[in-house]
Amino acid sequence: MATLRLILGDQLDPQHDWFAHCDPGVVYVLMEVRQETDYVRHHAQKLIAVFAAMRDFARRLRAAGHRVDYLAIDDPDNRQSLPANLEMLLARHAARRFEYQAPDEWRLDRQLAGWAETLSVPAGMVDSGHFYTQRDEAARLFAGRRQWRMEHFYRRMRERHRVLMDGPGRPVGGRWNFDADNRKAWPGLPREPADRRPVHDHSALWATIRAAGVDSFGEARADAFRWPLNREEALAQLDAFVADGLPHFGDFQDATSRHARRLFHSLLSFALNVKMLRPQEVVDRAEAAWRDGRAPLAAAEGFIRQILGWREYVRGVYWAHMPDYAEANHFGHRRPLPAWFWTGATGLRCVADAIGQSLDDAYAHHIQRLMVIGNFALLAGLDPAALHRWYLGVYIDAFEWVELPNTLGMSQYADGGRLASKPYVSGAAYLDRMGDHCRACRYDRKARTGERACPFNALYWDFLDRERDRLGANPRLALPYRQLERLAPAERRAIGERTATLLAGLDAL
Repeated sequence: MATLRLILGDQLDPQHDWFAHCDPGVVYVLMEVRQETDYVRHHAQKLIAVFAAMRDFARRLRAAGHRVDYLAIDDPDNRQSLPANLEMLLARHAARRFEYQAPDEWRLDRQLAGWAETLSVPAGMVDSGHFYTQRDEAARLFAGRRQWRMEHFYRRMRERHRVLMDGPGRPVGGRWNFDADNRKAWPGLPREPADRRPVHDHSALWATIRAAGVDSFGEARADAFRWPLNREEALAQLDAFVADGLPHFGDFQDATSRHARRLFHSLLSFALNVKMLRPQEVVDRAEAAWRDGRAPLAAAEGFIRQILGWREYVRGVYWAHMPDYAEANHFGHRRPLPAWFWTGATGLRCVADAIGQSLDDAYAHHIQRLMVIGNFALLAGLDPAALHRWYLGVYIDAFEWVELPNTLGMSQYADGGRLASKPYVSGAAYLDRMGDHCRACRYDRKARTGERACPFNALYWDFLDRERDRLGANPRLALPYRQLERLAPAERRAIGERTATLLAGLDAL
């Protein structure tokens, strides 16, 4: 006469209301299934991280007195899909009721809702209790508006939750946004903080995953794994970031460097997205650090904006526009990803480092994702759906609700401006200003044409030229279009020829 409660791999929140007390009539089920490992090709560390965290969560539930049924990837009873396993588990426990937390991904939401309708026992969905907002809140806020803008949403969130506010309509410091203060290149000092995360050995788990036939890519690092297993480790990581990273995060949040992979970023997105941490506590800790004088206002605001503003906003965009959003392709781009997306073996030093780091660590920070890899992909006309699948698979924190709008909307402008007010593209000048890769690159960052010219330059000007009808009236692109008009006809032809050569040989760059 049990109630069966499903916990998905990104619902590892020990503070959820479900666990407030032990009920012997409730069985919690967690499962490692090929349905979830195989719908895109995942990075090895992402597979290890989710499975290891799920196993630790199940162990802690049992230790707290809860009943748990856990299906490992190699369990002989594992039917490798959620519905098939749930049918088997309902029968195994003679369950009279099924409950689940609201999934964050549209495909799982539809799958579970459709399956629940077929049951002969009552079924119910509860909120995960994780986010500041409801799924449809952004859609209701922007109802009737032609364009959505994160800044408007962010200000509403700040006021509603009284974050960094001196009173109604009065943001601390007299400004809502300190983004203009957070664009410094990193000169090498202050030094990147030491990585305090504990090291785990998941060699046995990785052997099990491989033996089960799960395909993956990237460096496994199973014997020296540093992603958190549980809330305690995630809280320790939050402590370290607030003490060591946040004070300098604002200044250098957009910087890139060959000499520091983490710089002053928190690396908390995995813990947040599998719900070991709640966004409210992370925001509260950042605000407290500023109020206590342990971090500058610009750093605290910039970090808080990513969580209270951007993270909640892209979730609203996702739920408002799915499932059609996944097919968005405003520019009609169809080129396949170059082979070096799977190896990092390209002569473009900034791209090689960003992709190489992604393959090594299952992580790259937002500027590497947006202004290096994503910038190149958009300029080169790569298929946004293929890029989405790569981002979803390669990054340890990538779950579709947050990754898809960031990739298709912010990075590739494939939604035609629903998410972002302009395409985020640049030539080599921006990349050189924010990083140090150009100095170690075989390409000339200042040249537009010729064999040694940085590909970003010709691709940038050619992109603006060929998309003039779609983008020429965008006020945020007025300056580059004026610059384009000043180019001599011979140089514009040379840029077009250089671009054609580059696009014909992307694998060889």
